[in-house]
Amino acid sequence: MITWMQRHKKWLIITIWISTIAFVGAGFVGWGQYSYGNKAGAVAKVGDIEISQGELQKAYSRLYTKYNQAFQGNFDQEKAKQFGLQKQALQSLLQQALVLNLAESYDITVSDVEIANVLKTQKAFQKDGVFNIDIYKQILSQNRLTPTEYEAELKKELTIEKTLKLLPVTVSENEKNILTSIFKIADKINYKLLALKDIKVNVTDEKLREFWQTRKNKFMTDVIYSVQVIKQLPVHKEYDAKKISQYYQDNRMHFKDKDGKILPLEEAKKQVIQELDNKATKDKALRTYIAFKKNKLTGVTPTENNISVSHNQFGDAVLKKISKRSLSAPFMKPVLVENTYYIFKLTNIIPAQPKSFQEAKAALMPLYLQEVRKNKIHEIAMKSVENFTGTTTDFITVDAAAKLKELSQTEATDFLQKLFVSDKKRDFITLNDGNIVLYNILEQKMLPNTNIKLDGEMSKLKSAIFNEGLIKKLQNMYQTEIYIKGL
Repeated sequence: MITWMQRHKKWLIITIWISTIAFVGAGFVGWGQYSYGNKAGAVAKVGDIEISQGELQKAYSRLYTKYNQAFQGNFDQEKAKQFGLQKQALQSLLQQALVLNLAESYDITVSDVEIANVLKTQKAFQKDGVFNIDIYKQILSQNRLTPTEYEAELKKELTIEKTLKLLPVTVSENEKNILTSIFKIADKINYKLLALKDIKVNVTDEKLREFWQTRKNKFMTDVIYSVQVIKQLPVHKEYDAKKISQYYQDNRMHFKDKDGKILPLEEAKKQVIQELDNKATKDKALRTYIAFKKNKLTGVTPTENNISVSHNQFGDAVLKKISKRSLSAPFMKPVLVENTYYIFKLTNIIPAQPKSFQEAKAALMPLYLQEVRKNKIHEIAMKSVENFTGTTTDFITVDAAAKLKELSQTEATDFLQKLFVSDKKRDFITLNDGNIVLYNILEQKMLPNTNIKLDGEMSKLKSAIFNEGLIKKLQNMYQTEIYIKGL
């Protein structure tokens, strides 16, 4: 029986690890080039829902943070590329968009009251157990989010959650028993780690150029936006007591002390004047914008500037807005960048084009080394799998990562997940980080009990399988267009 299970356990537990895949995607980290085309502000579109560059950037950043925590701070851009983080981030957003399209087709919505109720329960925004609006705004500001942005994301999450709750998944007792039996399987193995870092590679310009020739279109220059820029200098005015008092009365909630109490006028006076000056500065910027559009500027000379992903002093939000402009509609209303208003006019767009070999060389090198090492380590694994000598373990189960001393915790977890899916007695397994583990199963037995708590796991597993099927169904229902290169 145990021998049969060893040969066929792949089909028994192949889906257990599906549940480790995040169905809905959870600092900022950048990664590459966009092909804006005719969809300048979007990187993809699913059905009627567009996915913006900003959304992808944030999804990538959240995913990067999770991996960095898992690697205990030893995660970097090279590992991110190896793990395909950009693709993972995009896939999570595409899956969200598919479910949101389904929700829209059935008029599933989330009200402002529902959002407010959830916000009240989020402990990060509470003070003494009660939701605090100042803490809420402060935390969002620290994370470069506005309440509007955060609540829009929360609304999406709640809509997805509400939609999936309409598709319940039930679990039978037999299914629970099967899952319990699976975790009782124990293997005694001999294993050996082959590490990519130990593979030596001789790099020459000739070999690197050959590698580049077949991948030119993956190494593109930035799209460059030539703009004329007007910087609006701050406006400072004298305001009479009546003006100051009236503004204070109309906007008293703006002026609070550290305890959240409204400041009296005398204590808030400087802040009131500052807000009046800010308002006057914005009004002046709007008048300058109108004069700019009408070619009636006086006393102001725009400066010339080129903006791209890698050379952008104005921030991602400005680049996103500029990328949506066209030469037939080139003007952009004043935008606030670090307390200063700027007015932009798009004058030229230089499309992305393949970089020269020398320009691409620095980015090309790690990819070349990765591919050569990957091929060499695979070749070594093929040659040595039948006669290698490694470390022998006691009987281990799928949750015994700590017992594999030759591997890191992350590698051991990855290896065991794949080992207990394999139906081969002797083979090798390629890990997520590119390293390879040779293994030979010496013995196998069924343990009488398991210490793993499986309450609810079968339900999670079936839900994950159902969600995977749902996504495939929705992919056939809603057209997906991807505008970002390489994905």
